[in-house]
Amino acid sequence: MTDTLQKKYYKISEVAEILSIPASTLRFWERHFTIINPKRNDRGTRFYTPADVETIKMVYFLVKEKGLKLDAAQQQIKRNRTGIERKSQAIERLKAVRSTLQQMLDALNEKRMRM
Repeated sequence: MTDTLQKKYYKISEVAEILSIPASTLRFWERHFTIINPKRNDRGTRFYTPADVETIKMVYFLVKEKGLKLDAAQQQIKRNRTGIERKSQAIERLKAVRSTLQQMLDALNEKRMRM
């Protein structure tokens, strides 16, 4: 979930891949959360902006990581959206740092094994 968003629009399959969740979960969340509202073309294909993806990351944080029920997550977002955004982004950055540190530790251990 640490991809930097560089495109103007993302298809549902791309967003699902970024977040490592099924596209059906995104469709379900779209029906339940009014804040998730991707643009659609004439054929009904969803196009998510980077802002939409960030909103979905926030929902993911509340539902999947904090374990909140959907209604509780929606209430949290309504009450303190900016606080939740900051907290979810901070946790995402910490996970990236942890991953980098783990890779460095693995590389050091591998180098020791060779000696």
